[in-house]
Amino acid sequence: MRVVFVGTSDAFGAGGRRQSAIFVEARSGGLLLDCAPTTLTGLAALGIERAAIDAIAISHFHGDHFAGLPLFLLAAVHEDQRREALWIAGPPGVEARVRGVAEAMGFGLGSRTLPFPLHFVELDTDRELTVGPARIAAFATYHQPEAQPHGLRVAADRRLLAYTGDTGWFEELPTRLAGADLAITDCTFFEPGFEYHLDYTTLAARAGRFSCGRLLLTHLGPAMAERRGRLELETADDGLTLEL
Repeated sequence: MRVVFVGTSDAFGAGGRRQSAIFVEARSGGLLLDCAPTTLTGLAALGIERAAIDAIAISHFHGDHFAGLPLFLLAAVHEDQRREALWIAGPPGVEARVRGVAEAMGFGLGSRTLPFPLHFVELDTDRELTVGPARIAAFATYHQPEAQPHGLRVAADRRLLAYTGDTGWFEELPTRLAGADLAITDCTFFEPGFEYHLDYTTLAARAGRFSCGRLLLTHLGPAMAERRGRLELETADDGLTLEL
């Protein structure tokens, strides 16, 4: 499994970096975790073809995590002449949300006939489903409830990746990341600043509770962006590529 961090900033582009998106490449195909408005730019900069993405899994309905989907679909039609099926997975109501934001952005899908099959999959917590090239199980997290947040456990190529999306601390977090070859967690702040996002101080103090192969911090705000690469816990950066 190859993992490429396309975007690692908070919602506001801290440090001049891109917003949330992670490309996971397995022998069975490609999966994108979240699709921010900056994702197409990031894919192009990193030389990742959109056609390499068979499925997109969304962690929650905040714009910096899923508002890039209408542009991805538009590019698939007009630039890529895509014919291969695409799966989009997310919290319950994902199809209505995607269609709604596409309509609001002027790229409505209602009257448009796509030249490729488009499948929507609703992820229920604690039930594993096949989504394109991977098996995905969602788990509850602690973020603004109206965004319908959940984390994702992704299994492919006999590897397990866990991704929190946006979350504050909750007691089950170490259990949700346990056993992952790679665990990727929100760390927006250096010190506690907002209950619905994690911070480095909290994670460092509780690092001994995590039992995963490798822990990486992402969704970095300004204070974390300034410190990335200089902390005891490992931070992700745009373009970071890992082989699991």
